[in-house]
Amino acid sequence: MSEVNRIWRLRKRPVGDITDDVLSFEEESIPEPSEGAFLFRLNYLSLDPTNRIWMSDMDQYMPPVELDAPMRGVVCGTVVKSHHPDYAEGAIVSGLGVWADYQIGTPQIVSPMGDTRPVAVVDAFSTFTIVGPTAYFGLLDIGEPKEGETVVVSAAAGAVGSIVGQVAKIKGCRVVGLAGTNEKCAWIQDDLGFDVAINYRTEDVPKTLTAACPDGIDVYFDNVGGEILDACLKLMNFKGRIPTCGLISQYNATEPVPGPYNYAMILMQRLRVEGFIVLDFAERYPEAIATLGQWMAEGKIKVRTEIVDGLENALQTVKKLYTGANTGKLMIRVKDV
Repeated sequence: MSEVNRIWRLRKRPVGDITDDVLSFEEESIPEPSEGAFLFRLNYLSLDPTNRIWMSDMDQYMPPVELDAPMRGVVCGTVVKSHHPDYAEGAIVSGLGVWADYQIGTPQIVSPMGDTRPVAVVDAFSTFTIVGPTAYFGLLDIGEPKEGETVVVSAAAGAVGSIVGQVAKIKGCRVVGLAGTNEKCAWIQDDLGFDVAINYRTEDVPKTLTAACPDGIDVYFDNVGGEILDACLKLMNFKGRIPTCGLISQYNATEPVPGPYNYAMILMQRLRVEGFIVLDFAERYPEAIATLGQWMAEGKIKVRTEIVDGLENALQTVKKLYTGANTGKLMIRVKDV
């Protein structure tokens, strides 16, 4: 075990884009676990759009990261010292932690991963910890897709969106995805089975979306908000559903963002618009993991993980989430299991 702990700390609140001075990379002593806690070494760090929310002093679903505190993240690690009977040394754990080589865990925020075979630990962590359950519960519980309906997914080549589209296809829906490059559009259509892919950067979204959805939209899985939400609202069918998973188009906004111009459609079409956080479904995670795992084993769901090596690269890598530079799940690898 190293004698030094490398750790990222939040030094200022970002205004607009995340800049290099928002976080600092420090070397500190390794903490000691107290009774009932354990020390674990970081293996993988999940990078997620919500990282930007946690940095900001704004109303959100959990307290923002305090200034000068370690940056919060979803982590996977190996226990190296334990004062808890249920967490033996060498156990693989995952949960809510920080951007640091070594950190303290407790059963309230970190859980044993158990035996993930035949799925590798890195793949189980990337798919089953956040993105898989988010896609599963957001689409099935809130979107309630029915066979033959049209489902539209924004950020469709992202970690969550790519799974949402595939689950919708499993449920017999017609699926339209929006992504930001021709390569991403080719991936979701040719490899993942989306019926239509729209490049929102180069195409006229309202016009192309209207052509792609001749029978209207029954479910819009919203990862971005903004203009794409507005375009979808105009096409929503009676009693349509909009699971609101993310608003990534406005996380870096420096001014208040106007509401959708087509807001009236919520009333006119009796739409259900519901925001959710995956933690809302924490007690049902085993259901999502078992079902998604089965679909993956049957080849019905494919996932893509972009892994960047080195904790020191976390700050530059997380910026990719807000420019559309990544495809699929984005993670930092510190040490393979």
